[in-house]
Amino acid sequence: MITCIHHVALKCHGEEEYEKVKDFYQNVLDLKMKGEWAGGCHLTAGNAVLEIFRKGAEEGGTGSIPHYSLGVDDMDKVCEVLAKAGYEVYNGPRDIELPIDPPVPATIAFVKGPLGEEIEFFMEK
Repeated sequence: MITCIHHVALKCHGEEEYEKVKDFYQNVLDLKMKGEWAGGCHLTAGNAVLEIFRKGAEEGGTGSIPHYSLGVDDMDKVCEVLAKAGYEVYNGPRDIELPIDPPVPATIAFVKGPLGEEIEFFMEK
């Protein structure tokens, strides 16, 4: 029934923050523009979509996302690009093994995005 994570939504507080967030995802992480409208835009990340709203809820909105994960194929390159753009990679990169059957070995790293959102970068081995 469920086939994938379709999108993750981020809510910005105004035009300046919107442009900063859009720049981070387009120019630092190289996500492609799928479409933009008066209220925001959709950027593609493989088969998933990142939805960014220009004007979100006021502080203390209706909920939060503790983190979301982006799959990567070259962790070293991602960490290099993030550092060059001034974003501190923390909690990694480090190797893990998801305790499922069969186990899934991976390398993960985390960064705080321009809204303070926690982003996990996930590379299956």
